[in-house]
Amino acid sequence: MRNILVTGSTGFLGRHLIKKLKNLDYNIYESNTKIANLIDINNLKIYNKVKFDYIFHLAAKTKAGDWCKYHKGEQWIDNQILNTNILKYWYEYQPQAKMICFGTSCSYGPCDDPLIESDYLLHEPDEDLYTYAMTKRMLLVGCKSLADQYGLKYIHYIPSTLYGPLFDINDTHFIFDLIKKIVDAKYNNNTVELWGDGNQKRELVYIDDALDIIISTMHLENEILNISSEKDYSIKEYADIICDYLDYPKKEINYNINKFVGVNRKILSTCKLNSIIKKEFNYIDIIKGIERTIDYYLQTIKL
Repeated sequence: MRNILVTGSTGFLGRHLIKKLKNLDYNIYESNTKIANLIDINNLKIYNKVKFDYIFHLAAKTKAGDWCKYHKGEQWIDNQILNTNILKYWYEYQPQAKMICFGTSCSYGPCDDPLIESDYLLHEPDEDLYTYAMTKRMLLVGCKSLADQYGLKYIHYIPSTLYGPLFDINDTHFIFDLIKKIVDAKYNNNTVELWGDGNQKRELVYIDDALDIIISTMHLENEILNISSEKDYSIKEYADIICDYLDYPKKEINYNINKFVGVNRKILSTCKLNSIIKKEFNYIDIIKGIERTIDYYLQTIKL
C-alpha cells in the first residue's frame, strides 16, 4: 500500500484530499499545527521510518480579503520557513517521493486573458498580493532547483479558487463570504455589504472536480499545471445565484466601491490540462455547486 504525507491537512483542500486518498487505499500521514508542525523541521522526523510515495504540500499562511496586504512581513517569513522545511525534508529524508505542491493564481501577473503556465514566473503579481504570490513562486523555483540538481520529481498545481461543502465557517474566501453574508441577512435581518462594484470577475472550481483532476494527473513529472474550469462570473452574478436560492431580494445588497477589490479579472487557461486529459472534463454546474455549498453551511449553523 502506498504512503502519502499531507501537509496543511486540516485546511479545506486537505480535508477533502485525505478523504479521497483514503478511499483509494492510500496510507495517509498528516502534518498540521498539532501533528508534525512544519514550522520546525525536526517535527517531521516522526515519519523517518516511513517511505513516502507522495508528499502533498498544502500548508501555507494566508487569508482571503485584504489580509495579505497588511501582513506581508510575517507572511513572507512563515511561508518561507514552511516551504524550505518541507523541501529540505524531501531532499534529505524522502528523495524517492514525488512532491505535489500547490501554487496560487495570485502569482500570475494581472491579465484579462486566460493565464498560461509558461507565464507563471513572468510579469509582476498584483501589488497587494505580491508577498504571498512570490512565496508561491519561490516554492516552484525550489522544486525545480532540487529536480535539476538531484533528480527529484514534482508536480506544481495552480488551482483557481476551490469551493464546496466542508469549508470552515471562518473561511473568508469570496464565495464562502458571499454565502455567509447573504444567509445572515436572510435569517437575521442584517444588511449585506460586498466589496467593490460587483463587476470584478472570479473563477471557481468545485472541490470534487479539482480532486478528480489531481488524481488523474498524478503520473506527471516535473510539470506545472493549472486547475481551472476556464469559466468566470462577476461577484454580482455569484451573489444573484445565492439570492435566488435563498429567496433573498438582490436589490438589498450594498456594493461598497471604497473597499479592497483586487484584480479586475483572473482566469486560468485549461489548454495544457485538456491536452493531458485528452477528453472533455465534465465540471459540475456552477449553480448546483453553489447550492450544495449553501446547503452545507445551513446544516452547519443548524438553520
